[in-house]
Amino acid sequence: MQAPAMSSPQSLPQKLTTMSPQDPTQMRLMAISRLAAGGRWRVEAMRSLSEGCLLWFTKGQGRITVAGQTRGYTAHNAIYIPPGVMHGFEVGPQVFGTAVFFGRGCPVTLPERALHLRIREVHAQQEVNVTLDMIQRELDSDTPGHDRAAQHHLGLLGVWLERQAAKGAAEAVQPDAARRLVARYTALMETEFRKGKGVGEIAAMLGVTATHLTRCCRLACARSAIDLLQDRRIFEARRLLAETDTPVGHIGASLGFASAAYFARAFQHLTGLSPSAFRRTQDAPATNRPN
Repeated sequence: MQAPAMSSPQSLPQKLTTMSPQDPTQMRLMAISRLAAGGRWRVEAMRSLSEGCLLWFTKGQGRITVAGQTRGYTAHNAIYIPPGVMHGFEVGPQVFGTAVFFGRGCPVTLPERALHLRIREVHAQQEVNVTLDMIQRELDSDTPGHDRAAQHHLGLLGVWLERQAAKGAAEAVQPDAARRLVARYTALMETEFRKGKGVGEIAAMLGVTATHLTRCCRLACARSAIDLLQDRRIFEARRLLAETDTPVGHIGASLGFASAAYFARAFQHLTGLSPSAFRRTQDAPATNRPN
């Protein structure tokens, strides 16, 4: 999978004080099973981060879509997603592993393109597990120099990723024209989805027809071009509803919806709830929240 790195737009002020993967203030590790604690939409819907992210799966399987290309993942898969690259993945109850969020402005050298690596060597699997354990140990420590030690181990993680990418280069499948187009579509979408542009307008910016773009999207990820665009917009709406006090009407307008009524219909069609009802569920106990 290949996609160019780009900066994601700034978010509105948050109402929550707890850190989430959308708050790229510093490097941190999180169990993959915890990523969906606020609802599976936080990982399954199309979105991007303004920091690099590494997903290391140790158990389970599912599908992941990165830059508009869907592939299956299983245990001992390492997936690196650069800043600004649209992605979403399934995470069921039997999926375990670690997500590494490198933090905005991370000094570690990281790949410029998305990677999906299948780590078959036991030694390489053990190496990354030990490195992740050492990073977490230093993050949890209060001994002198623990922050610098964590950064050094993070640097070793970057080296491990670079070496595994080099090993996997020979067997990497180069994307065909359709998948390259979809990668360009998702990258452009990331800059345009707030402006109210439809698939036809974005397709024209890419020099293709909406019909051709949709055909390529279905080949790459079994979803239409409009499905990807709407999923991205509604994810951002859910995030703003959950994490800010911004009025519902302002959120719809900020995402390019022509009217509050159109925003409410589109939101309910995809989530099953009105924007106001969804916001209320975010203040309810986690067991009562929608997926």
